[in-house]
Amino acid sequence: MQPFFDFIGQYWWLVFVFGGMAGGWAKSLSRASERRHRRKVELYKLKNQQAVTEQASQAEVAALMAAHDAVNHKWLDYELDVGKLIDYPLMSDVREPLTVAFLRAKKEADGMRPASPAEITTAARLAEYRATVHSYEIAFEIAERESKRIKDGNFTGPERERLATARKLLRIAEDVAATPAERQTAYKRARKELDGLIVLPETTVAALEKKVAGVLDTRKDPDTDARIA
Repeated sequence: MQPFFDFIGQYWWLVFVFGGMAGGWAKSLSRASERRHRRKVELYKLKNQQAVTEQASQAEVAALMAAHDAVNHKWLDYELDVGKLIDYPLMSDVREPLTVAFLRAKKEADGMRPASPAEITTAARLAEYRATVHSYEIAFEIAERESKRIKDGNFTGPERERLATARKLLRIAEDVAATPAERQTAYKRARKELDGLIVLPETTVAALEKKVAGVLDTRKDPDTDARIA
């Protein structure tokens, strides 16, 4: 060991050299470790922000789909109720620009609707769907408001009388207390009164016929026709 101590005694200054080098290496390693840690933290933050953004986007898509459904249900109330269409005929009149506009907006919104919120993955796609839903909401609201304002005002006096007669006949056709023959005749006469006045959507006709199912056939009952007249 004596030679070692003699070497240290002679070259003691090397301690500071190697000590400084070791300290520098330690500091470099520490700085590198800190940089790696910061990168990990930043990456975590980015991933977390992306996850939050995706969740927020999906929440907005879900809200838009709910708004879309709400307007569809409002329109379905008309489609499934002939009486409501008679009271507000503009809602099914494809000659009316406002009706055409809302039906076109519905078609566009339905075409843009995703199967699920997760299906929309880009801001551009979300913006497109948002725009179509908002347009659909506005177009329907305008058409409905105008329809309730006008009601049957676009029809002549005799035409309004036919609409009123059809409304009365439909009540009989849907009345379970009426006889099958009465319901059958009332349905046929109601359709005849509406012919040329209101074009009923296929969904509306299907819903009406479902209500009077079992009594619609080709039989005729003159006596019943006379009682209803």
